[in-house]
Amino acid sequence: MTAKKSTQTRQGFKTSEYIVYPSHGVGQIVSIEEQDIAGFKLELFVITFEKDKMTLRVPTAKIAQVGMRKLAEPEVMTKALDVLKGRARIKRTMWSRRAQEYEAKINSGDLISISEVVRDLFRSDTQPEQSYSERQLYEQALDRMARELAAVERVVEADAIKMIEAQLAKGPRRGVAKAEEAEEAEDADESEVEAA
Repeated sequence: MTAKKSTQTRQGFKTSEYIVYPSHGVGQIVSIEEQDIAGFKLELFVITFEKDKMTLRVPTAKIAQVGMRKLAEPEVMTKALDVLKGRARIKRTMWSRRAQEYEAKINSGDLISISEVVRDLFRSDTQPEQSYSERQLYEQALDRMARELAAVERVVEADAIKMIEAQLAKGPRRGVAKAEEAEEAEDADESEVEAA
């Protein structure tokens, strides 16, 4: 198996571009190479997922089939953030069935679906504790959404998580009053500082 560098752009994707791979989240195309495998030349995107310390090689001809896509456009990101402010929609089915549906949404790579999972599984401090499996799915969805938001907005992942949590706090019965009280307290602190 030999590898050599080739052209920088294929199928609308180029090297150094961040992309979304449905089952792994945000990755970066580091190169496009040609490899000889069993006598056939195969052109591959080499994608790294830095946080997972993983490299993936995807045949350029298979990107549509695997669902690889460009980062979300700003309008889609805005819509996804707006979804977070909505009321959680929890079906009255068994947890195992809902968990499968959440997992499918997370691995779809669709940002709106992922934001729905974040919204539905979010728990504020005033709400009851989550089960371990709920928490795992919530954190997986939050991680996927935060990584894409960070890449789109060009901020660090911690700031992206803060942006997501701020949107979640605006949702119904999720501590909106607490957030307003905190802002009022900050304003009072600032006015005391100005007076001094």
